[in-house]
Amino acid sequence: MPVSAGQRWRMKPLGVGIGLRREFYTLLPETRRALDWVEIIPENFLTLGGRPQATLDACRERWPLLPHGVALNVGGPDSLDEDYLAGLQALVERVDAPFFSDHLCYARLGGAYLYDLLPLPFSEEAVEHVVPRVREVQARVGRPFLLENPSYYAHMPGGTLAEADFLRHVVEQADCGLLLDVNNVYVNACNHGYDPRAFVDALPLERVGQLHLAGHERLPEVLLDTHGAPVCDEVWSLYQYVLERTGPVSTLIEWDAHIPSLDAVLDEADRARALMARVGAR
Repeated sequence: MPVSAGQRWRMKPLGVGIGLRREFYTLLPETRRALDWVEIIPENFLTLGGRPQATLDACRERWPLLPHGVALNVGGPDSLDEDYLAGLQALVERVDAPFFSDHLCYARLGGAYLYDLLPLPFSEEAVEHVVPRVREVQARVGRPFLLENPSYYAHMPGGTLAEADFLRHVVEQADCGLLLDVNNVYVNACNHGYDPRAFVDALPLERVGQLHLAGHERLPEVLLDTHGAPVCDEVWSLYQYVLERTGPVSTLIEWDAHIPSLDAVLDEADRARALMARVGAR
């Protein structure tokens, strides 16, 4: 029976991973605790050497590595960076990553990196701009490519589509996968006043190849996507809701600020793994 385009993105779930952060360079390769895979930020490893290379090699011997970039700038007006794409392709091949990912956003303008992940207008014009760039990236790197739904604090001018429809149009027309950041869904839903579960139901869930979980900061007027705290109960509940609709999906615990001990991050991974197992057993 032929496999549909959407079904191609139902990859074999890898379990639960954590990010390779500088704070864990010594302890992570030696841990005896359960861990299924490791995320790497490719920008940290495009120029290899010394301790980063040794740590990367040590982790590669034990776990699958999944590159998750922040500088691709797939939605920006500048041309795709040829040097960056060449380095990314070489790194993906070097670690034999089953797939790689980046954000549906723009991060560079006029040749200058903005050091932020800025949202695109939810419009047909933005879809037409992004789709060929995604196809080019996926062809150049030669592995399946996933786009992440970003958090955002303001709607860009010119939007004509609902956010979920915008995501659907991009991933279906570009024939790529979706990295669904569950915390971003919750943060955006609270900040912009919509139902996170209804948003999930409107997505092309058949294309979800990876999930992200993270913590955020609650201020009086806004939730900030900081990746600097444990996953809150509401996001855990939304994660379960997603899994009940997708089945087991490779899941990452993101922790990028106020980084605690390795054991604390692995405790979060254990909780995600146990929840995935319970939902899968049903």
